[in-house]
Amino acid sequence: MYWYSFLLPAAAAAVIILVLLSCPRLKTAELETPGADERKFSKKDTAAILIITALYAAVAFYALGNTSSPQSFCHFTKQSDYAEVQLEGETYISKMRFFAGLNTGKYYIQFSDDGVDYRDVGTMDQSYSNIFKWCDAEFQDGADLNTKYIRIVSGSDLYMGELGIYDESDTLVSTDRMSFTDEETPLFDEQSLVPEQMTYMNSSYFDEVYHARTALENMEGIYPYEVSHPPLGKIILSLGMRMFGVTPFGWRFMGTLFGVMMLPALYVFLKKLFGGVSVPACGTVLFAFDFMHYVQTRIATIDTYAVFFIILMYLFMYLYCTSDRWKYLALSGLFFGIGAATKWTCLYAGAGLGVIWLCHWILKGKGFKFGAFVKNCLLCLVFFVLIPGIIYYASYYPYGQAKGLEGLGMYFTKEYADIVIGNQKFMMSYHLGVKAAHPYSSRWYQWVLDIRPILYYLSYTPDGKSVSSFGAWVNPMVCWGGLLAVFAMIYLTLFRRDRRAGFILIGYLAQLVPWMFIKRTTFEYHYFACTVFLVLALAYIFDIIRRGKIRWKAPVYGFTAMSTALFIAFYPALSGLTVTLKYADGVLGWLPTWPF
Repeated sequence: MYWYSFLLPAAAAAVIILVLLSCPRLKTAELETPGADERKFSKKDTAAILIITALYAAVAFYALGNTSSPQSFCHFTKQSDYAEVQLEGETYISKMRFFAGLNTGKYYIQFSDDGVDYRDVGTMDQSYSNIFKWCDAEFQDGADLNTKYIRIVSGSDLYMGELGIYDESDTLVSTDRMSFTDEETPLFDEQSLVPEQMTYMNSSYFDEVYHARTALENMEGIYPYEVSHPPLGKIILSLGMRMFGVTPFGWRFMGTLFGVMMLPALYVFLKKLFGGVSVPACGTVLFAFDFMHYVQTRIATIDTYAVFFIILMYLFMYLYCTSDRWKYLALSGLFFGIGAATKWTCLYAGAGLGVIWLCHWILKGKGFKFGAFVKNCLLCLVFFVLIPGIIYYASYYPYGQAKGLEGLGMYFTKEYADIVIGNQKFMMSYHLGVKAAHPYSSRWYQWVLDIRPILYYLSYTPDGKSVSSFGAWVNPMVCWGGLLAVFAMIYLTLFRRDRRAGFILIGYLAQLVPWMFIKRTTFEYHYFACTVFLVLALAYIFDIIRRGKIRWKAPVYGFTAMSTALFIAFYPALSGLTVTLKYADGVLGWLPTWPF
């Protein structure tokens, strides 16, 4: 640790303390629900949304991933299929690099001096963790690497995107110095894409090897490898691949876009909760430049879509609770259904919606009418059971196609129903059985204190003095300040009977409490949905300060500015930007459990 290692943590703690000291005593705090005029959108609101969203979008899409990757694949249809390359003359092969496509297995590398007698010299592993990655061959110790003929023998049904062959000077052998058949052309038709090294910019990382792969399988009519989550998230993900190809940018595009779209949705939510411009703007900035929001929406997994739909389902439930208009209840149920078809974590959010709905009716007091309650129960069965059930059932369409079923008629077949029911059983048993040790796994009590981030990517420079890395965890201002704000929500709910605080508290607990009882291996990114409610809780504290008879701008804007400053400071550990180890350890190494 360096002496300056404590500067940023001390500054962050000082700002959090400033907010606490600036907050009026909660016993006397003004808890006014904003009037219609305060909740009405103005030109200032439009400008705030546009500026924040545009700024974040520029940051989020910058260096998201390469827009080009091998698009033509050589298909080895069965075991022992092979591709054979004849070189111009005898050449020492120092390295072979390939882009792994669909399916898993091994390629066996054989060299020959005469094209007749071949010797085994190594393998190329296309394991599940290597899909859509540039990988290097592994040569056997002591193998004779001088050759004129190269044969790549497949161990199973495999797709390879491109093959780079390097000579003794580590120079990529030009295709002008090779002979191969037309069927083998896909291995050598995009040689300009063979990279000097594998990075997150040109290859998949972490769970992208599952979700991006499944998205392509859905596009190609192949029964998916990853079936541990409902299908809709991968269907959404595939839209980016349809637009931009099977490229890192393509498979990350939709998640990043949804991360951008979260911001105007959250701004509207904050506007309806607190009114004004300053609190919605500051709350949206907190979320925009939260570490988890930035990192998790730029990886091609399905959590982003789930969180986006959680924001919408809670927004419309709040609008229903403040207006009793059934159209908002219908929209809340619709987005619950879409979310549930994306990831099961939305079911936890749905349980929170149920608690909020029930509390709303209980607290009606004299306004409670039994007939209206029964009617509303029936509407909820339609909006939160029937419609979500239809959406969920329909989302398995790509699975049915992969099994040879066609058209809308597949929905009414026993085979399709068996696919859906069978997958539910598999998912339940799978998630109960995920208990394998992982170096970056963590439990819920570590998430709430930011103790154990999950590391997604790590690469050192050859001299070992610099590092490129990134992982997912919550901005300390949002995590630690937000946790204190949640305790304030508990007080306001229990002792001030404040409904907005109760709404935020229920939303937070609905996303956290289930993980307290889940025994499977868990990670920091499972806390992502909770960060929405941490921001809402902080925004409520901002609103209390704003309504108090104090100078509120310094603590509110100061907290927001400090949160943004931490995002800038930690940007290398969020984006993979290469920095010196001294900076990584001295500036970013706040806790020994932070692996940057």
